[in-house]
Amino acid sequence: MSREKLIEKGAVGLRDSELMAILLGSGIVGKNVIEVAKDILRKFPKKKLLSLDYKKIAQIKGIGPSKACSLLAAFELTKRVLEVEDNNLPTIDSVKDAVAQLQELRTAKKEHFVALYLNARNQLIHKETIFVGTINASLIHPREVFKPAIDQLAVSVIIAHNHPSGSLEPSQTDIDLTARLKKAGELLGVEVVDSLIITNSGFVSVK
Repeated sequence: MSREKLIEKGAVGLRDSELMAILLGSGIVGKNVIEVAKDILRKFPKKKLLSLDYKKIAQIKGIGPSKACSLLAAFELTKRVLEVEDNNLPTIDSVKDAVAQLQELRTAKKEHFVALYLNARNQLIHKETIFVGTINASLIHPREVFKPAIDQLAVSVIIAHNHPSGSLEPSQTDIDLTARLKKAGELLGVEVVDSLIITNSGFVSVK
């Protein structure tokens, strides 16, 4: 009925529960879809719907994986249309934005290999130091770089390390490691957006 009403009167003519019912598609044993929709809206005020994650939605009785994914997709699209920011997370739109999150590397006495993990809106959702010491391609395994990406549901990553010597010249190790991680990222569906070298005098992109 909600779909027919939407077609006849347009989306603005539907109650909140009717709109939610259309997203859900069907109810559960003992409850029709409108009742399930009302339960969700009673439990989660409209302003909190956009902040729900998969785990919270999947805990609602009658919401299986398919319905949970449909709701999450609808909420995320809404946030993108409205340009809603998640908890004021910093946005990384340029190399300079990334470097601003890596200032500690400028003065570090040892080499640090750090990864910045981004969501689909290029917001920084996690930062992790992967390795401290002399950078060697054999010592930095792709799983150490991409496990946090998977755990944090990141869609892309920026890798960076410092050269305490002050040299901005990428070594062959830097080039090989970047290529290796880029290839691993392609297999996992996590893009390596950039690979940076940072010193006390500046920065350069290996990629």
